[in-house]
Amino acid sequence: MGLRHLILTGLLLSGFGMGAPAPLFAQSGANALSTILTIDQDRLFTDSLYGERVAAEVAADLSRLEVEFKKLESELTAEEKDLTEKRATMAPDEFRKLADAFDKKVQEIRRAQDAKARELNSRMDRERAVYYNLVLPLLGEIMKEHGAAIVLDHRVVFAVAEGVDITDDALRRIDATLGDGKQQEVAPEE
Repeated sequence: MGLRHLILTGLLLSGFGMGAPAPLFAQSGANALSTILTIDQDRLFTDSLYGERVAAEVAADLSRLEVEFKKLESELTAEEKDLTEKRATMAPDEFRKLADAFDKKVQEIRRAQDAKARELNSRMDRERAVYYNLVLPLLGEIMKEHGAAIVLDHRVVFAVAEGVDITDDALRRIDATLGDGKQQEVAPEE
């Protein structure tokens, strides 16, 4: 779900591709500017109640992961110290076996922790996809109200007139409709 999807949706909602004339510059005054709207796609998620809830949940999971990592780090440090102290009393081949086993354990823990961190990032991406699927109809309504043919992410626009950015209006409407999204029963886009 990206900029291309938003553009295509905007074109479909405005009648493009269905033989309807395109009112891009047929209007005058402020309405002519409103046929193309911009949105801050990042703010649309992060500043919404839904995005704030997801960010808080992921941050809490990340904090738990950091606590778990510090505990594991402490345990591994103690185990390494114990192994180092045993070195003087052990045959080199016995020590090498213990050292190799310890190294393997450290690598496995590191892989497991990295996988958990990647899963948190993936979760954020999945939540964003669900969110954008939920808000697309609301953006369509805003486009219709403005007589807009297209909504562009503000990062791809070089210059823009005042009043063309609908991010704040969209956020108000999304928060009023979705709230924090906790009650939504929508499967993520495949």
